[in-house]
Order: sequence, then structure tokens, then C-alpha cells
Amino acid sequence: MAKYKNYVLAQSLEEAYALNAKKSAVIVAGNMWLRMCGLSKQMAIDLSALGLDKIEEKEDAFLIGSMTTLRQMETHGALNAAFGGVFREALAPIVGTQFRNTATVGGSVFSRFGFSDVSALLLALDAQVVLFARGAVKLSDYQQEAWDRDIITHIRIPKGQRAAVQSVRVSATDIPVLVCAASVSDAGLRLVLGARPARAQIVVEHLAPDCGAETFEEIAARTAFGSNLRASEAYRRKIAPVLMMRAAKACREVTQA
Repeated sequence: MAKYKNYVLAQSLEEAYALNAKKSAVIVAGNMWLRMCGLSKQMAIDLSALGLDKIEEKEDAFLIGSMTTLRQMETHGALNAAFGGVFREALAPIVGTQFRNTATVGGSVFSRFGFSDVSALLLALDAQVVLFARGAVKLSDYQQEAWDRDIITHIRIPKGQRAAVQSVRVSATDIPVLVCAASVSDAGLRLVLGARPARAQIVVEHLAPDCGAETFEEIAARTAFGSNLRASEAYRRKIAPVLMMRAAKACREVTQA
């Protein structure tokens, strides 16, 4: 369990950023993952008083505050309507409702967990991470960076896409063995593989949505997979083309509906 000597409810992002500059401090979001990692810090900085728990629909995008819970995204009508119900589909299997009522999108993205369904879906949707100091950064770039002291304020998701998610799990609410998130837009089909077990990765973009099975086999052959307690590298490589094909088909069906 994580341990903190001091707790600060930040009254502004400026205050939170200044406090977080110290290596002895940590931003606490939902605190669901932090509490399990045995972390010990001098100061816990809470952002819950800063109004970052809202989902805003703009003309060309959705802007999701970093303190928005996974459950809020899962049940948000406009967000699901815009993207073919994929948030409800992708987030419902994560642990349980009580967990999703507390875990936040900012905490999920910042942590860069390899097993993250959230990161895989957001990568497929070409999301941007909005940081207090640096501004907007593509999630695909942010995923590859080292952890720093900047603060995620929002996630921006452009409209005009339909998406689907397919995953394999040992049990219904377990961490995925492999997850495939797909989106289709005017630019074509984008496929993301997560829980490889490394960080989620865009494996192809601008693909024809109606491509054949051999294309997915080729993509899997050139993608890096690994082994862990949940599955072997060989098993992940074997099921990856099936998940990609199913996700691509689901995207087509949502678009045609």
C-alpha cells in the first residue's frame, strides 16, 4: 500500500505543478493503482478540487478532464454515441464497477501500463494528452516518453471516427492477455495492440477497412510480442490476427449501421 506523510488538496494547477516539481511528491488521481505499488512519498497532491472531472463535447472533439473516472466515460451517452458505444464496450471488463468509479483516465494514461485497455483505445482514436506545461502532445508520442513531472489536465479525442475493441482474458475482469483496439475514419483503418505485454502500440494505420485475413497475419508477424504469467509470446502472436480481424469487422459494422 502507498504511504504519504503529507496530503495537499491543490487549489490551482499552478500550485500543483510547483509542488510536483519535487521528486518526493506524487500526483494522486483515483489512487487505485498507486495504493497497490508500495510507493512511499513525502507528499500526495490531490487534483480533485480543480474541476478536471468533466467530459466536454466540442465541435470537433471531446475534451476529457484527467480526473474523469473510467465509469463516467463508460456511461457517458454523447461519448458513446459519437464512437459507436466503444467506451462502454472497452471499459466494462476492467476489474469491477467500484474500481471504475474511482480509477481515472489521467492516472491510467500517465502510468503507461502495458496491459491498459484505456491506453489501447485512446491510441486507436488518435487521442492527444494535454499537459499543463507542454500543452497538447500526441498520445502515441507520450506513450514512448519517460515519466516526468508535468501534469495531465485533459485527454482530447477528435470526432469523425468509429471504433471497436476485442480482447482475450483468463477471466472476465482480469487484466487482458491481449487487446486489440481499432478505429476507422476517412484516413482508413488504424489498429492498436496492447498487453503484448509491453505498452500498447499502433501496429498499422491507413489500412483499407476491408482487407483480407492475410494482411492481419503479416501485421502480427512483424509485431513484437513477449511472454509473462498470463500467456506466451507464441500464443499472443497466434491470436493477434483473429482479434485484429474481429475488431476491423466490428468497425465496419458500426460504420454501416
